[in-house]
Amino acid sequence: MGVDAAAGSSDVVEDIRPEVSETMIAAQLVLSHRFGAAVRLAAPEDLGGSGTSTVIRVRVAATPFSLPRTLVVKRYAPPEPGSLTDAFVQEAVSYQLFTALAVEERMCPEMFAHDGHERLVVLEDLGRSPTLADKLLGNDARVAERALLSWARSLGRLHASTASREADFDALSRRLGRPKMTDPLAAQGRKALTELPDLLRAGLGVSTPQAVHERAMFAARLVDSPRHRAFSPSDACPDNNVITSKGVRFLDFEGGCWRDVLLDAGYLRVPFPSCWCSFALPAGMIEAMVAAWRSEASSVWPDLDDDAVLLPGLLDAQVFWVWLSTWWFLPAPEEEDLPISDELRSPRRSVALRSRWQQLAADAENAGEAALAEHAHAVVEALDRRFGATDLARYPAFR
Repeated sequence: MGVDAAAGSSDVVEDIRPEVSETMIAAQLVLSHRFGAAVRLAAPEDLGGSGTSTVIRVRVAATPFSLPRTLVVKRYAPPEPGSLTDAFVQEAVSYQLFTALAVEERMCPEMFAHDGHERLVVLEDLGRSPTLADKLLGNDARVAERALLSWARSLGRLHASTASREADFDALSRRLGRPKMTDPLAAQGRKALTELPDLLRAGLGVSTPQAVHERAMFAARLVDSPRHRAFSPSDACPDNNVITSKGVRFLDFEGGCWRDVLLDAGYLRVPFPSCWCSFALPAGMIEAMVAAWRSEASSVWPDLDDDAVLLPGLLDAQVFWVWLSTWWFLPAPEEEDLPISDELRSPRRSVALRSRWQQLAADAENAGEAALAEHAHAVVEALDRRFGATDLARYPAFR
């Protein structure tokens, strides 16, 4: 296509949010600067955002370069003063890292441009491909099972392909003004594990033995463990994973960071503790997902093929996620037991938490950790007394 307008002009639809048109115009300027000639964008489509970002799809109306017909643009609000994390920097650096990899190792959209002043990234548009959440909330169990196993294997491949690239990530962060990016869970996780015993006492009347509290705090070491480190998307919720003809593509790296891969593997075992669509899986599905992840991750960390290494690490991660998600979602004594999300179909908070503590009790018993199991059983009984004993439903695809 030829250039038929200056970069400063655009086809802005009048009835859209101001943030949408402003984001499109900023993207035009960034692309024009990046390629050294005018690029014109049009037809912005509001894709929502995280609350701290604006995400749009735009049509490339005119460009002298070989660009896709549509692009996705994400623009970020400034970070909170004093914050140790920055969603723009973490996402831009994450996409930079993957865009520099060979195509077969790039498990996310390609990034075409980014700008620190405008705080935006311009990304490949994956189109209308379904997400993992779409598969799980659908009505085909076989399709959902294949998607879960493909996603788990892809997560292991992502870990394996980035295991030696932490120094590259840090160098890219420094270029954008952040000398070292912090795992978003580092401070929050320790705060949650410190405060949860008081919340359990106030909300459920459950006391936490000192030995159990110390056991939970021990699990927090995974956040900064040096042992099995690789890139983590941080938020692996099913709606951040797109199922394409070329395989799973990971989205939303606002919390992209380096951490022990067992913390992400534990996300499979809970499963999806930070997500709005957190339902139950059929018997054996979690074990199959962990095996799929392990088949890729162990190519870099052979010790993960040893159950004596893997299983205790998975239990640590499970403890971390169960305690953290309880700190997030347990209703206070005066609060109503609402769904995890008030905008999307979600289980009630108490029902999701009950399932997690039940599974923790069973897995702790199997591991021979009697005190941890006893405490988990006590939390389940207290949830039943306060909210009623309701089993967590399976994902719709498995019902």
